[in-house]
Amino acid sequence: MDCVERPCLGRREASKQERRQSIVEIAKRSFLEHGYAGTSMSAIAAEMGGSKATLWSYFASKEDLFGAVLDDATAAFRNQLNDVLSTKGALADTVQDFCRRFITKVTSTDGSSLHRLVVAESGRFPEIGEIFYSRGPEPVRRLLTEYFGTQMAQGLMRQDDPNHVTSVLVSLCMGDLYQRLIWEGAISDEREIAREAEYVADVFMRAFAPNERA
Repeated sequence: MDCVERPCLGRREASKQERRQSIVEIAKRSFLEHGYAGTSMSAIAAEMGGSKATLWSYFASKEDLFGAVLDDATAAFRNQLNDVLSTKGALADTVQDFCRRFITKVTSTDGSSLHRLVVAESGRFPEIGEIFYSRGPEPVRRLLTEYFGTQMAQGLMRQDDPNHVTSVLVSLCMGDLYQRLIWEGAISDEREIAREAEYVADVFMRAFAPNERA
């Protein structure tokens, strides 16, 4: 490991981070297999081979642990989107790239399974809906809204409420392929996702391209 570019962790700290990651992976399996209500801190502690006190030293509650699972599931995706939206490429290309990555994520096994879990149980446990939104959709919406606001300020998009525009694009991305997965279990391949992303981006650009094109 290069300790110049990235500080080297002490052995004890590295061991703690590995232990924490192991807990998150165990919890993720349990949440997806047994649901939120069916997952207990006691069962997770037993599977990790430690005590509940040890588990609580990492996560103070099941809600905290669920949040960590969502952070782990979405961190890499948020970084990808940040890279996409920070490029200086053409608006249409950036929107299409975003759509492809977003549709890929929401139709992935983990993405769709977590969404099903939250929808199924947030009625009884409103806190998991709030945690899910704050760790998943909200950061994505914030990135998009900031990007669209910048594009509008530069005259590259039709003037509108950036929040509303973000809602439109997200809704379009969660259209055909996502709906067929949720209701029919249909799995999409990369070519289908690419075609859907191209179509969604085209519809979006026709709606929000500048009123007067050079």
